[in-house]
Amino acid sequence: MNILSNFQYHAPKTKAEVLELLADIGDRSKMLAGGTDLIIMLKEKMIETENIINIGDVEELAGIKFTDEGVEIGACTKIADIENSTELVKDYNALVHAAGELGSYQVRTMATLGGNISHSSPAGETPTPLAALNASVVIESKRGTRVVKAEDFILGNRKNVLEKDEMLTKFVIPAPAANSATVYGYIGLRNAMEIDAVNMAVNVELEADKKTVKSVKLVMGSVSPKPIVSEAVPALLVGKELNEDLVEKIGEAAMSEAKPISDIRASAEYRKDVVGALARRLTKEAYELAMEA
Repeated sequence: MNILSNFQYHAPKTKAEVLELLADIGDRSKMLAGGTDLIIMLKEKMIETENIINIGDVEELAGIKFTDEGVEIGACTKIADIENSTELVKDYNALVHAAGELGSYQVRTMATLGGNISHSSPAGETPTPLAALNASVVIESKRGTRVVKAEDFILGNRKNVLEKDEMLTKFVIPAPAANSATVYGYIGLRNAMEIDAVNMAVNVELEADKKTVKSVKLVMGSVSPKPIVSEAVPALLVGKELNEDLVEKIGEAAMSEAKPISDIRASAEYRKDVVGALARRLTKEAYELAMEA
């Protein structure tokens, strides 16, 4: 039987209370939002802590708010709320798609967006679309506030930029550029609930002629300890019109940057092949959607 070790439980009701606790005991604490990862790790004795700070009931840390500049999503917003948002799907479908592929529906009703990225798993579903959508992560402590790009938040397997007295409070995603589209895709070994073998998000923005690529952002997940933002694909595409020859080269370019490992889900060789296939398919799909935007 898996029994949790003893710890002190804290249930603050405001963000200010959370920041106060983190300033005092942050170095001896773990944050609980949905708990879908944390509780398992505690039960399996993968981690131990003296304190649990439950932020799940802090209302100001949850919710989806649209602004003139884009959208703000609270760190404690449930994955299911993102998956089921009829407003988000209009401009941020890549994130909605990724949210719908995370775990089981029961998990998605508990798991939070902030928890998913803070867990910092190499195979996490939401970090790649957040990065492709040019999201920023807002981090707060009693010392102040700082903002980092989504792609810079994760440092490695289960590692991120959060200091012991800091918390992730919200995500800020800009409104999509004109003539642009972002898509998400993944490949696993079976059509059932599982951790991705590879996932990817691609953002393509076109010039006013709706043919020439103005910018492209391709982000790969589960092929490195942290998401990889391609440099080779933009170098190949910017200033050009997409054609079948370039589509093939896109796959080769992305494969050259992937750094996968072999594990129980897939071999490194298989993952590299998947990267090429996803890069070709998703870039072409994003390009065609941008032409229609």
